[in-house]
Amino acid sequence: MSESTERVVIIGGGPGGYEAALVAAQLGAAVTVVDSDGIGGSAVLTDCVPSKTLIATAELMTDLAGAAELGLSFTDHEGDDAQSLHVDLARVNARVQQLAADQSVDIGRRLDREGVKVVRGRGRLDGAGDAGGVRRVAVTGDDGDQTLEADAVLIATGAAPRTLETARPDGERILTWEQVYDLTEVPRKLIVVGSGVTGAEFASAYLALGVDVTLVSSRDRVLPGEDADAARVLEDVLTRNGMEVLSQSRMESVTRDGDEVKVALTDGRTVTGSHCILALGSVPNTGGLGLEEAGVVTDEAGFVKVDRVSRTSARGVYAAGDCTGVLMLASVAAMQGRIAMWHFLGDAVRPLDQKMVSSNVFTAPEIATVGWSQKDVDEGDMQAEVVTLPLSGNARAKMQGIHDGFVKLFCRPGTGIVVGGVVVGPRASELIHPIAIAVTESLTADQLAQVFTVYPSISGSIAEAARRLHRV
Repeated sequence: MSESTERVVIIGGGPGGYEAALVAAQLGAAVTVVDSDGIGGSAVLTDCVPSKTLIATAELMTDLAGAAELGLSFTDHEGDDAQSLHVDLARVNARVQQLAADQSVDIGRRLDREGVKVVRGRGRLDGAGDAGGVRRVAVTGDDGDQTLEADAVLIATGAAPRTLETARPDGERILTWEQVYDLTEVPRKLIVVGSGVTGAEFASAYLALGVDVTLVSSRDRVLPGEDADAARVLEDVLTRNGMEVLSQSRMESVTRDGDEVKVALTDGRTVTGSHCILALGSVPNTGGLGLEEAGVVTDEAGFVKVDRVSRTSARGVYAAGDCTGVLMLASVAAMQGRIAMWHFLGDAVRPLDQKMVSSNVFTAPEIATVGWSQKDVDEGDMQAEVVTLPLSGNARAKMQGIHDGFVKLFCRPGTGIVVGGVVVGPRASELIHPIAIAVTESLTADQLAQVFTVYPSISGSIAEAARRLHRV
């Protein structure tokens, strides 16, 4: 591969930044990553990797809770039945933090091997660029200030947990989702404010760890942005397992009095617990980046506006990840970053298509989706035939004691092309992949149905649902 003379500066070392850096280095560019928070960003250090590591422990607790149905029992050292399992949260969180740190180090080593230079510090765009399109990034770092010149700049600064003046986290009992990993004792009673993906995941995880959990939802159901049938299954499971879900309940304030936390609701009720997790959404880390002076347009909330190849409104400036507000997923951030570099450096590129993105909610059960949704069909945005197949009839599910969940497929009438799908159940994040392939490659339901699956397997339900969409 011929060497490029292009210089790329990336502000932010999260998935959008480091994946872009690897692509640009592969294509021969001289790449510098300006990073202030640690390579891997929040996805690796305080969000995706830590939360899913915590959830992995919760998943094991969920599996063990169903052991009796499979004929297993636990006894203590005297041979008596053991009544319960206990969580050592200090050890769990120590493991969580160590795994996150190790992953960050691994990514940093990979960047170093690929010749990517990492500068520790905070970067900002320095003006509108010169007539030749050269951009300058001013860096304030531990080793002094410097200015980097670049032919292209990628903004990948991520986002941070949203907080309110009436609900200020203290890092001890009122917590954002980034602060929970410092807990050393299991909460006596946990209140989770917010029933979106983050709130639902933490509520589900701590419930599985044996914590008394109350979920405060301002909407009429958990996960208002997900498939309604899937959300109902999840809420049924959560309430059956002892969670209190307060729907259509809006938080007014969160206060602390010693070891007690009080969540005041707008209707006058008060919920009391030992800890509270605030899951109120995210705000972009776009302040102080010199965006306006550089001609980069943001929306009213501060998210950088980009097109489908990650270009901003300013020549030579791209953006990727949560700072753009485009599907706040690590996988999307990474793809936006790759697309930006492919586009700038002249490689083959496919613009981002949000209908090709598969996503997962890591609750118990998991909820995975891809493509067009039930809401799209109901509102007439997509004409599709729909088949829903409960997992309760799947032989492998019966063997494993799985009672809740389903597979749902959407295909176009006439052509039979698969345009979307939903999987609810254990490891739905793995099971969605064949459906995602079908959606991406415009496969028909018949083609999906005719692929051999292992018997018995949960994935067999995907093929069975596809067979039910067959039309003579």
